[in-house]
Amino acid sequence: MEISNRIRGFQASPIRRLSPYARAAKERGIKVYHLNIGQPDIRSPKEAIEAIHSYPNDIIAYGESDGDLALRKALVKYYHDYVDVDITVDDILITTGGSEAILFSLMTLCDPGDEIIVPEPYYTNVHSFARMANVSIVPVTSTLEDNFALPPLSLIEERITSKTRAILLNSPNNPTGHIYSPKELETIIGMCRDHDIFLIMDEVYREFCYDNQKFTSVLKYTDCNERIICIDSVSKRFSMCGARVGALICRNRNVIRETLKLSQARLCSPTVEQYASLAAFGAPPAYLENVKAEYEKRRNFIVKALRSIPGVKCSRPNGAFYLIARLPVEDAEDFSIFMLRDFSYNGETVMLAPAEGFYESKDLGRDQVRIAYVLNTDDLEKACICLKEGLKAYNNRTF
Repeated sequence: MEISNRIRGFQASPIRRLSPYARAAKERGIKVYHLNIGQPDIRSPKEAIEAIHSYPNDIIAYGESDGDLALRKALVKYYHDYVDVDITVDDILITTGGSEAILFSLMTLCDPGDEIIVPEPYYTNVHSFARMANVSIVPVTSTLEDNFALPPLSLIEERITSKTRAILLNSPNNPTGHIYSPKELETIIGMCRDHDIFLIMDEVYREFCYDNQKFTSVLKYTDCNERIICIDSVSKRFSMCGARVGALICRNRNVIRETLKLSQARLCSPTVEQYASLAAFGAPPAYLENVKAEYEKRRNFIVKALRSIPGVKCSRPNGAFYLIARLPVEDAEDFSIFMLRDFSYNGETVMLAPAEGFYESKDLGRDQVRIAYVLNTDDLEKACICLKEGLKAYNNRTF
C-alpha cells in the first residue's frame, strides 16, 4: 500500500533529522556538543522535581480536557504578577506543549486551503503543523544583514488575501532572537483588525530578553481581545522541555469553546507533568532572574566566539537562546553531516541544525545554521573550537 501524499509533503525536522549521525559518532566514542536543539542544560526548578517525587495519588488518572484547574489558576496569577495582564481561568486551555497550542489554533481558525502569514526564518515545526491542518504558509522574509528585524509591515499587508486567516508571530523569536516592539505589535494588530483576521503570538521565551529590553505581551492590547491568541509553555521558562505542558490563551469565548473540542478529542494533557508545572510556578523569582542572566552571558560569549571564526557571520539576538549563523560553505547540511560523520577534534564535534528548513521560500538559508546556545560557556567554547577546526578541514578537503 502507498503512504499518503500528505505525509510525503512533510519535511524531516532539520533539528533532529541528523540524529542518526550523532548517535553513530557517540558510538565511536566522540563527544557531541548539541547546538542543534533548544534543550537547556539548566536545572528545572527543584520545586517541580520534588513534586514529581512526591506525587500523592495512587492512580495517574485522566485529567480535565481544558487542563488542571489549579494550574490554570497559577497561570492567572503569573500573568497578573509578572506579565501585568489580567486573564481568567476561562481564557486558558492547557495543551500538550506549546506545539499543540499552535496546531489547535490553526485547526480552529482555518479551513483546508486557507493561509497564514509567517515571517521567515521561523520555528521549523510550524511547517508540519500547517501541513497537519492543510494550511498554506505565506512567508515574509527577514535577513541576517538586518539582524532579522521584521520586514516593512507593508510587505505583510501585501500578502493578505481572501484566504488569509491569521498572522503567526513568535517573540522573542526562535530561531532569530528578534523581539517585536510595541509599535510593530500595534501596527500588526491594527492590520489584523482592518482585514478581519487573527494574530497568533507565540510568547514562550518572554522571560529571556537582553540588553535591558522590555517585553510587551500581545495580551496587553485588550481592544483586540476577539482576534488574539497567545501561546505559552513551561518548556523553556522552567527548563522542562520533556514535560510537554503548554497553554493556549484567548479571551474570545467562541475560540476557546471550539478549540476545546480538539482538547476533548485527545482527552487530556499529561497529568503528572501538570502537577510538576504547578509546582514550578512556585519557584522563587530568583530562579528566572538567574536563568535570564545566564542566557545573556551565553549570548554574549557565543556571538563573540562565532564572529572570531573566519568567514562566519551571525546575528546578535535580543532574546530567546538561538541565533542564525552564515557559514563559509555552500551547503550547511552537507557540512553538518561532515561534522558528525567524518570529523572530530580532540575526540569532540558539534551537531548543528541546518537553517534551510527554517525557511518557506526556496533556496534560502542553504549556507546557514541555527545554533542553540543552551550549553554552559565552557562547553560553548569547546564547541566553537570544533566548529572552527571543522570548517578548516571541510574547506581543505581534496577529492
